[in-house]
Amino acid sequence: MKITIFGGGAWGRALAFAFGQKNEVCIVSRRDISSLLNPSNNIKNINISQCSLSKSLDSEYFVIAITAQALREWFEKTSLNKNSKILLASKGIEEGSGSFVSQIAQNFLPIENLCFLAGPSFAKEVNLGLPCALAIHSNNPFLAQEFANLMPTFIKPYIKDDIIGGEIAGAYKNVIAIAGGICDGLRLGENAKASLLSRGLIEMSRFGEYFGAKMQTFLGLSGAGDLFLSANSLLSRNYRVGLGLAQNQSIENILSEIGEVAEGIKTSKAINQIAQKKGIYTPIATEVQEIIQGKSPLESMNTLMKK
Repeated sequence: MKITIFGGGAWGRALAFAFGQKNEVCIVSRRDISSLLNPSNNIKNINISQCSLSKSLDSEYFVIAITAQALREWFEKTSLNKNSKILLASKGIEEGSGSFVSQIAQNFLPIENLCFLAGPSFAKEVNLGLPCALAIHSNNPFLAQEFANLMPTFIKPYIKDDIIGGEIAGAYKNVIAIAGGICDGLRLGENAKASLLSRGLIEMSRFGEYFGAKMQTFLGLSGAGDLFLSANSLLSRNYRVGLGLAQNQSIENILSEIGEVAEGIKTSKAINQIAQKKGIYTPIATEVQEIIQGKSPLESMNTLMKK
């Protein structure tokens, strides 16, 4: 099958590599992807090319792996056929509007043509062909199964129907991952970290349930799986943001050092905007946003101990 992947960031390149094991993949990106076209790992014979937007629209399947904050503008500028089969790999909540990825996408394409990817998956490990399990959320189980069939043998896909739960979990865990990095950066200990992640998981699920998400989603790959991965590793951009904040570095310097987008920064602001409007209790996300705006991490810790 021919698959077009939009987005040449770390995750877009990893998905191109993964889908390229069994399919013809065309990646549309402004970035240099020469390392992807000439892999240094042991998995060879992948069929990937880089092409222009105009030459990429004849694929049967499309994977979108661009930042959530740029998604609406991207859809407005890209003339995808209404019948296109789409897998969205973007994670985040749009700043300002508070729109979820599925809400943005449905302004341009019918929901039955959309699938949403979630679950614990570092791009670096996917690029090495290491095993992982992912969830594909969709109202259309037949389309979700089509995308599952396109995946390589080292990825175990699960078909799920909780779209809103999957994307809230994928967005919110980035914010809790920043908090995890702050906790480790302050050397608060393993007890504190376990308490933080437990509270974070409950906070995520409470936020999700407000919008009709299923608790089971937050206990599975899309929720707990992705949270525990992202909040505990230097491979996580959001975790590294937290480490930098604990050392009183500026957001600008942190992101310059990372060299990639950390979705949790703007998602924390979007969550707080929604929470204030809807009256949802989100203490960790609130403190993360205030630390990003300059509050002392230790002061935030003391605040959370009292909430």
